[in-house]
Amino acid sequence: MSERKVLNKYFPPDFDPSLIPRRRGPKNSQQVVRLMAPFSMRCNTCGEYIYKGKKFNARKETVDGEDYYGIKIFRFYIKCTLCSAEITFKTDPKNTDYSAEHGASRNFEPWREERVVEEEDCSSPLEEEENNPMKALENRTVDAKREMDILDALQDIRARNARNERVGQASDLVSRMTVEEEETEEERERRLAEEEDEKLVREVFSKVSMPALPGDSSAAADSSGDSPTEVTSPQLVTIKRKADDVEPDLRSLLPESTRVKLGAKSLGIPPAKKSKSDLKNKLNLGIKIAKKGKVAV
Repeated sequence: MSERKVLNKYFPPDFDPSLIPRRRGPKNSQQVVRLMAPFSMRCNTCGEYIYKGKKFNARKETVDGEDYYGIKIFRFYIKCTLCSAEITFKTDPKNTDYSAEHGASRNFEPWREERVVEEEDCSSPLEEEENNPMKALENRTVDAKREMDILDALQDIRARNARNERVGQASDLVSRMTVEEEETEEERERRLAEEEDEKLVREVFSKVSMPALPGDSSAAADSSGDSPTEVTSPQLVTIKRKADDVEPDLRSLLPESTRVKLGAKSLGIPPAKKSKSDLKNKLNLGIKIAKKGKVAV
Protein backbone atom coordinates (compact mmCIF):
# COMPACT_ATOMS: atom_id res chain seq x y z
CA MET A 1 0.00 0.00 0.00
CA SER A 2 1.43 3.35 -1.02
CA GLU A 3 1.75 6.41 1.19
CA ARG A 4 -0.99 8.99 1.31
CA LYS A 5 1.38 11.97 1.16
CA VAL A 6 4.04 11.08 -1.35
CA LEU A 7 7.27 13.08 -1.17
CA ASN A 8 9.35 11.17 -3.72
CA LYS A 9 7.87 10.06 -6.99
CA TYR A 10 9.26 7.42 -9.32
CA PHE A 11 10.37 8.48 -12.76
CA PRO A 12 11.13 5.66 -15.22
CA PRO A 13 14.39 5.76 -17.18
CA ASP A 14 12.63 6.47 -20.45
CA PHE A 15 10.70 9.48 -19.04
CA ASP A 16 10.71 12.50 -21.39
CA PRO A 17 8.92 15.66 -20.08
CA SER A 18 8.80 17.17 -23.59
CA LEU A 19 6.31 14.51 -24.62
CA ILE A 20 3.79 15.63 -22.04
CA PRO A 21 1.04 17.68 -23.78
CA ARG A 22 0.62 21.21 -22.43
CA ARG A 23 -2.72 22.55 -21.36
CA ARG A 24 -3.87 25.31 -23.64
CA GLY A 25 -6.06 27.72 -21.71
CA PRO A 26 -7.23 31.25 -22.36
CA LYS A 27 -4.58 33.93 -22.04
CA ASN A 28 -6.40 35.95 -19.39
CA SER A 29 -8.33 33.29 -17.55
CA GLN A 30 -10.00 33.92 -14.23
CA GLN A 31 -9.18 31.98 -11.08
CA VAL A 32 -11.51 31.34 -8.15
CA VAL A 33 -9.88 32.39 -4.87
CA ARG A 34 -11.10 32.68 -1.31
CA LEU A 35 -10.55 36.16 0.16
CA MET A 36 -11.81 38.67 2.70
CA ALA A 37 -13.07 42.14 1.99
CA PRO A 38 -10.01 44.43 2.26
CA PHE A 39 -12.08 47.47 3.35
CA SER A 40 -15.62 48.32 4.41
CA MET A 41 -17.86 49.27 1.48
CA ARG A 42 -21.49 50.01 0.62
CA CYS A 43 -23.29 48.42 -2.30
CA ASN A 44 -24.43 50.99 -4.86
CA THR A 45 -27.42 48.83 -5.92
CA CYS A 46 -29.16 48.01 -2.62
CA GLY A 47 -27.20 50.04 -0.10
CA GLU A 48 -26.03 47.02 1.87
CA TYR A 49 -22.91 47.56 4.00
CA ILE A 50 -20.12 45.05 3.57
CA TYR A 51 -17.66 45.23 6.39
CA LYS A 52 -13.95 44.63 6.29
CA GLY A 53 -12.96 40.99 6.79
CA LYS A 54 -16.10 39.37 5.31
CA LYS A 55 -15.20 36.23 3.35
CA PHE A 56 -16.07 35.77 -0.33
CA ASN A 57 -15.45 33.29 -3.12
CA ALA A 58 -14.02 35.72 -5.65
CA ARG A 59 -12.70 35.54 -9.18
CA LYS A 60 -9.26 36.95 -9.84
CA GLU A 61 -7.79 38.20 -13.08
CA THR A 62 -4.87 40.30 -14.25
CA VAL A 63 -5.62 43.82 -15.43
CA ASP A 64 -4.47 44.27 -19.02
CA GLY A 65 -2.37 47.30 -19.83
CA GLU A 66 -1.92 48.43 -16.21
CA ASP A 67 1.08 47.95 -13.97
CA TYR A 68 3.12 49.90 -11.43
CA TYR A 69 6.84 49.82 -12.23
CA GLY A 70 6.46 46.27 -13.57
CA ILE A 71 4.19 45.11 -10.72
CA LYS A 72 1.02 43.47 -11.98
CA ILE A 73 -2.36 44.77 -10.88
CA PHE A 74 -5.10 42.24 -10.10
CA ARG A 75 -8.87 42.66 -10.23
CA PHE A 76 -11.31 40.76 -8.00
CA TYR A 77 -15.01 40.08 -8.58
CA ILE A 78 -17.40 39.50 -5.68
CA LYS A 79 -21.18 39.57 -5.23
CA CYS A 80 -23.26 41.60 -2.79
CA THR A 81 -24.57 39.50 0.08
CA LEU A 82 -28.07 40.97 -0.26
CA CYS A 83 -28.76 41.64 -3.96
CA SER A 84 -25.99 39.56 -5.54
CA ALA A 85 -24.85 42.54 -7.59
CA GLU A 86 -21.35 42.26 -8.95
CA ILE A 87 -18.69 44.34 -7.15
CA THR A 88 -15.16 44.75 -8.39
CA PHE A 89 -12.03 46.16 -6.74
CA LYS A 90 -8.36 45.98 -7.65
CA THR A 91 -4.98 46.24 -6.02
CA ASP A 92 -3.10 49.55 -5.55
CA PRO A 93 0.66 48.88 -5.32
CA LYS A 94 1.48 52.56 -5.16
CA ASN A 95 -0.28 53.02 -1.81
CA THR A 96 -0.02 49.35 -0.73
CA ASP A 97 -3.82 49.24 -0.55
CA TYR A 98 -6.96 48.31 -2.52
CA SER A 99 -9.23 50.61 -4.50
CA ALA A 100 -12.96 50.15 -5.23
CA GLU A 101 -13.68 50.03 -8.95
CA HIS A 102 -17.33 49.18 -9.71
CA GLY A 103 -20.56 48.26 -7.89
CA ALA A 104 -19.63 49.66 -4.47
CA SER A 105 -18.20 52.73 -2.83
CA ARG A 106 -15.64 52.67 -0.06
CA ASN A 107 -16.65 54.04 3.32
CA PHE A 108 -14.99 57.16 4.69
CA GLU A 109 -11.88 56.56 6.79
CA PRO A 110 -10.50 59.72 8.48
CA TRP A 111 -7.06 58.28 9.20
CA ARG A 112 -6.70 57.40 5.52
CA GLU A 113 -7.47 60.98 4.49
CA GLU A 114 -4.98 62.35 7.01
CA ARG A 115 -2.30 60.07 5.64
CA VAL A 116 -3.08 61.16 2.09
CA VAL A 117 -2.87 64.83 3.07
CA GLU A 118 0.47 64.27 4.80
CA GLU A 119 1.85 62.47 1.77
CA GLU A 120 0.68 65.27 -0.49
CA ASP A 121 2.29 67.86 1.78
CA CYS A 122 5.55 65.94 1.72
CA SER A 123 5.52 65.34 -1.99
CA SER A 124 4.45 68.84 -3.08
CA PRO A 125 7.69 70.64 -2.03
CA LEU A 126 9.78 68.02 -3.76
CA GLU A 127 7.78 68.38 -6.95
CA GLU A 128 8.02 72.17 -6.75
CA GLU A 129 11.79 71.99 -6.28
CA GLU A 130 12.13 69.67 -9.26
CA ASN A 131 10.07 71.94 -11.50
CA ASN A 132 11.21 75.32 -10.13
CA PRO A 133 14.95 75.89 -9.47
CA MET A 134 14.29 79.26 -7.77
CA LYS A 135 11.97 77.57 -5.31
CA ALA A 136 14.67 75.02 -4.54
CA LEU A 137 17.16 77.88 -3.96
CA GLU A 138 14.72 79.64 -1.65
CA ASN A 139 14.14 76.44 0.33
CA ARG A 140 17.88 75.89 0.70
CA THR A 141 18.31 79.50 1.87
CA VAL A 142 15.56 79.09 4.45
CA ASP A 143 17.11 75.84 5.68
CA ALA A 144 20.54 77.46 5.98
CA LYS A 145 19.08 80.41 7.89
CA ARG A 146 17.26 78.04 10.22
CA GLU A 147 20.47 76.12 10.87
CA MET A 148 22.34 79.36 11.59
CA ASP A 149 19.64 80.42 14.05
CA ILE A 150 19.84 77.06 15.77
CA LEU A 151 23.64 77.32 16.00
CA ASP A 152 23.41 80.88 17.39
CA ALA A 153 20.88 79.77 19.99
CA LEU A 154 23.10 76.84 20.93
CA GLN A 155 26.12 79.14 21.24
CA ASP A 156 24.14 81.50 23.46
CA ILE A 157 23.13 78.62 25.69
CA ARG A 158 26.73 77.46 25.97
CA ALA A 159 27.94 80.99 26.77
CA ARG A 160 25.22 81.38 29.42
CA ASN A 161 26.15 78.07 31.00
CA ALA A 162 29.84 79.01 31.04
CA ARG A 163 29.03 82.40 32.58
CA ASN A 164 26.86 80.78 35.24
CA GLU A 165 29.65 78.35 35.98
CA ARG A 166 32.19 81.18 36.34
CA VAL A 167 29.79 83.13 38.55
CA GLY A 168 29.32 80.04 40.70
CA GLN A 169 33.07 79.57 41.01
CA ALA A 170 33.54 83.27 41.80
CA SER A 171 30.83 83.15 44.46
CA ASP A 172 32.47 80.09 45.99
CA LEU A 173 35.85 81.87 45.95
CA VAL A 174 34.37 85.00 47.53
CA SER A 175 32.64 82.97 50.22
CA ARG A 176 35.87 81.08 50.90
CA MET A 177 37.86 84.33 51.07
CA THR A 178 35.24 85.81 53.39
CA VAL A 179 35.53 82.80 55.68
CA GLU A 180 39.32 83.11 55.64
CA GLU A 181 39.11 86.84 56.41
CA GLU A 182 36.72 86.13 59.27
CA GLU A 183 39.10 83.50 60.60
CA THR A 184 42.00 85.96 60.22
CA GLU A 185 40.06 88.63 62.11
CA GLU A 186 39.28 86.15 64.86
CA GLU A 187 42.93 85.14 65.13
CA ARG A 188 44.01 88.79 65.20
CA GLU A 189 41.50 89.60 67.93
CA ARG A 190 42.57 86.57 69.92
CA ARG A 191 46.25 87.51 69.56
CA LEU A 192 45.54 91.08 70.68
CA ALA A 193 43.59 89.79 73.67
CA GLU A 194 46.46 87.48 74.60
CA GLU A 195 48.96 90.34 74.30
CA GLU A 196 46.80 92.54 76.50
CA ASP A 197 46.52 89.75 79.07
CA GLU A 198 50.29 89.23 79.06
CA LYS A 199 50.85 92.96 79.42
CA LEU A 200 48.45 93.11 82.33
CA VAL A 201 50.14 90.13 83.97
CA ARG A 202 53.55 91.81 83.54
CA GLU A 203 52.18 94.96 85.11
CA VAL A 204 50.69 93.10 88.07
CA PHE A 205 53.37 90.46 88.59
CA SER A 206 57.10 90.94 88.15
CA LYS A 207 60.13 88.79 88.87
CA VAL A 208 63.09 90.39 90.64
CA SER A 209 66.43 88.86 91.60
CA MET A 210 66.97 88.58 95.33
CA PRO A 211 70.56 88.27 96.68
CA ALA A 212 71.39 85.38 99.01
CA LEU A 213 71.31 86.15 102.70
CA PRO A 214 74.51 85.84 104.82
CA GLY A 215 72.74 83.68 107.38
CA ASP A 216 71.84 81.18 104.76
CA SER A 217 75.45 80.87 103.63
CA SER A 218 76.70 80.41 107.24
CA ALA A 219 74.02 77.81 107.90
CA ALA A 220 75.03 75.97 104.80
CA ALA A 221 78.67 76.12 105.93
CA ASP A 222 77.86 74.82 109.43
CA SER A 223 75.77 71.96 108.07
CA SER A 224 78.50 70.92 105.67
CA GLY A 225 81.27 71.45 108.20
CA ASP A 226 83.44 73.25 105.67
CA SER A 227 83.80 76.88 104.71
CA PRO A 228 81.67 77.92 101.75
CA THR A 229 83.66 78.04 98.64
CA GLU A 230 80.92 78.89 96.18
CA VAL A 231 78.73 81.96 96.15
CA THR A 232 75.05 81.15 95.93
CA SER A 233 73.27 82.51 92.85
CA PRO A 234 70.61 85.16 93.40
CA GLN A 235 67.06 83.84 93.54
CA LEU A 236 64.16 85.07 91.37
CA VAL A 237 61.20 86.24 93.42
CA THR A 238 57.77 86.94 91.92
CA ILE A 239 56.16 89.98 93.48
CA LYS A 240 52.68 91.34 93.04
CA ARG A 241 51.90 95.01 92.81
CA LYS A 242 49.12 97.19 91.61
CA ALA A 243 48.84 97.80 87.90
CA ASP A 244 48.81 101.60 88.21
CA ASP A 245 51.56 101.82 90.83
CA VAL A 246 55.21 102.56 90.18
CA GLU A 247 57.59 99.63 90.53
CA PRO A 248 58.61 99.55 94.24
CA ASP A 249 62.11 99.24 95.63
CA LEU A 250 63.41 95.80 96.42
CA ARG A 251 64.34 96.67 100.03
CA SER A 252 60.85 97.93 100.74
CA LEU A 253 59.47 94.52 99.77
CA LEU A 254 61.78 92.59 102.12
CA PRO A 255 60.87 91.89 105.76
CA GLU A 256 62.44 93.90 108.62
CA SER A 257 64.88 91.19 109.76
CA THR A 258 66.21 90.72 106.26
CA ARG A 259 66.71 94.43 105.79
CA VAL A 260 68.65 94.59 109.07
CA LYS A 261 70.91 91.74 107.95
CA LEU A 262 71.49 93.37 104.58
CA GLY A 263 72.32 96.66 106.31
CA ALA A 264 74.79 94.99 108.68
CA LYS A 265 76.48 93.25 105.77
CA SER A 266 76.87 96.50 103.94
CA LEU A 267 78.48 98.06 107.07
CA GLY A 268 80.91 95.12 107.51
CA ILE A 269 79.58 93.99 110.98
CA PRO A 270 79.77 90.20 111.27
CA PRO A 271 76.57 88.57 112.31
CA ALA A 272 76.25 87.41 115.90
CA LYS A 273 76.92 83.74 116.42
CA LYS A 274 74.49 81.69 118.39
CA SER A 275 75.85 79.99 121.52
CA LYS A 276 75.70 76.26 122.04
CA SER A 277 73.55 76.69 125.11
CA ASP A 278 70.98 78.53 123.16
CA LEU A 279 71.10 75.84 120.52
CA LYS A 280 70.70 73.14 123.23
CA ASN A 281 67.80 74.94 124.80
CA LYS A 282 66.12 75.26 121.46
CA LEU A 283 66.59 71.63 120.63
CA ASN A 284 65.65 70.47 124.16
CA LEU A 285 66.42 66.87 123.34
CA GLY A 286 67.40 65.86 126.92
CA ILE A 287 70.91 64.88 126.00
CA LYS A 288 73.46 65.25 128.80
CA ILE A 289 77.02 66.05 127.86
CA ALA A 290 79.61 64.48 130.15
CA LYS A 291 82.72 66.51 130.86
CA LYS A 292 85.97 64.72 130.46
CA GLY A 293 88.58 65.10 133.23
CA LYS A 294 92.04 66.14 132.68
CA VAL A 295 94.48 63.34 132.38
CA ALA A 296 97.53 63.68 134.64
CA VAL A 297 100.83 63.45 132.93
